[in-house]
Amino acid sequence: MMQQLKLKEKVGYGFGDFASSMFWKLFSMYLLFFYTDVFGISAAMVGTMFLVTRIFDGVNDPIMGIIADRTNTKWGKFRPYLLWMAIPFAIIGILTFTTPDLETPQKLIYAYITYTLMMIVYTTVNVPYASLLGVMTSNIKERTSLATYRFVFAFAGSILVLAFAEPLVSIFSKTDSGIEDAAKGWQYAVIIFGIIAALLFYFTFSFTRERISPPKGQKISLTSDLKDLAKNKPWFILLGAGVCSLIFNSLRDGSTIYYFKYYFENQDAFHLPVINVDITYSTLYLVLGQIANIIGVVLAKPVSSRIGKKDTFLFAMILATILSCIFFWFKESNIELIFIFQFLISICAGIIFPLLWSMYADIADFSEWKTGRRATGLIFSSSSMSQKMGWTLGGALTGWMLAYYGFEANAVQTEDAKVGIRMMLSFIPAIGAIGSAIFIYFYKLDDQFVLQINKELTERREKEL
Repeated sequence: MMQQLKLKEKVGYGFGDFASSMFWKLFSMYLLFFYTDVFGISAAMVGTMFLVTRIFDGVNDPIMGIIADRTNTKWGKFRPYLLWMAIPFAIIGILTFTTPDLETPQKLIYAYITYTLMMIVYTTVNVPYASLLGVMTSNIKERTSLATYRFVFAFAGSILVLAFAEPLVSIFSKTDSGIEDAAKGWQYAVIIFGIIAALLFYFTFSFTRERISPPKGQKISLTSDLKDLAKNKPWFILLGAGVCSLIFNSLRDGSTIYYFKYYFENQDAFHLPVINVDITYSTLYLVLGQIANIIGVVLAKPVSSRIGKKDTFLFAMILATILSCIFFWFKESNIELIFIFQFLISICAGIIFPLLWSMYADIADFSEWKTGRRATGLIFSSSSMSQKMGWTLGGALTGWMLAYYGFEANAVQTEDAKVGIRMMLSFIPAIGAIGSAIFIYFYKLDDQFVLQINKELTERREKEL
């Protein structure tokens, strides 16, 4: 039977990525800047830390997928982790944006510890959350709809952070002496986001249900699960496409605040006298990008229904490559074109995300159809792993390239550094976008094939019942 999901359940599922995306956006947009300009460690140190900790963290994703597949509770396999980890997620997130009064070597150790713990907790929430999509319904159109709700809420969470992070930091940074305390500002702002995230994870747990179970009689075997995964060509292709697309997004996101702070002579777009806060071009640019991402997410379902998931993904990444290359030539005087291209590129970026997650659900079905075994958590952990790997490489490249071009925090930049920052929003992320397009070109699970697989699996499950 093809399950039709109620609106409440789709919205509830969306709440989970609203929560996760608030912190994902804090990490991808602001964490490098926080570490260099507030926390007080060098860009090169941060780049190396991102690489070391995220490689370790990437290994955790399949481990978490394996653990979740073997979890059995009255609530299911995946939902319980949203309940159990909500509060630890918020607490460690706050500690990550806390600046201790230590010397640089001790600060670096603190950063390694808190950031590593944050990534572990993020994994224990996000892998089960992602896997939940694969067991809520077997209806492929409902899965795309569910993924669409997920990413509309995800980008809404991102907008909340991008619209309020800098103003909240500005408000909380004020002191009685008149000297701004940016460290306190960031800590207090993240406390607010942490509370919101914990509450939303609980709502996701409460509003969703798991309906698809592994085939009856399936024996638990890690060796068999890994062998099945190693033979799953569509999984490898989608993993590569996901990594490249995240490199594309991570480079653009991580470079934005540097672009407006150090390439633009005037950072402030306008002033809000009621709360005495300046709204910067970077805030407007990032919020516009998230609004465009939502438009892309909403377009994903009707466009993919017409031309297929693969072609929609392919054309979006090719267009993003072309637009990103053109972006390099814009000057500060071309502010309108900068914002127009941000809007168009972000639509392209947004349209692929629900497709990626829906395609991972298709791959879980393909694996069950081909092997008679289902390992939803393990397969979906690859989606989180691709995020982490792409984010790792993009974040490390951002830090290293800033150092390579001679970037110095809170100083006037050289022309080479300014060119480097412009490259990091244009040609360099374009390499990631075209790489993603090349991978997806070789993806073979078209919509008609997946429908046939789904039909046969439904017949098998009905016979078992």
